[in-house]
Amino acid sequence: MTAERVNPPELSPPAGFSHAVVATGSRLVFLAGQTALDADGKVVGDTLPEQFARALTNLLTALRAAGGTPADLARVTVYATDVAAYRTHARELGRIWRELAGRDYPAMAVVGAVRLWDEQALVELDGFALLP
Repeated sequence: MTAERVNPPELSPPAGFSHAVVATGSRLVFLAGQTALDADGKVVGDTLPEQFARALTNLLTALRAAGGTPADLARVTVYATDVAAYRTHARELGRIWRELAGRDYPAMAVVGAVRLWDEQALVELDGFALLP
């Protein structure tokens, strides 16, 4: 896959995301929403950063099982039950992202959600990737 990150100077500088990603490849992988579930189906982590790390790990595990890498991510949507808390923890969440997924940021959005499928979940991530 080739991915060109596009960040026009007319838009505010992106921090932790790309405004657009032009991707070319041959396999499109749709990644289901992932929360902080462990292998037993229980939400782990009491804090937003702990749950974010687990949810991102779960998303990347599914991606790797499909033959992809974090650099193949073209789009990720983050659903947060408390957007204000997400903003408060943005630096730490960014650090977690860089440790787990690197600095090739996909196009991203954060969406406020009243509640997620897993009642104790504070955050859920889904997305898609384009593989070579």
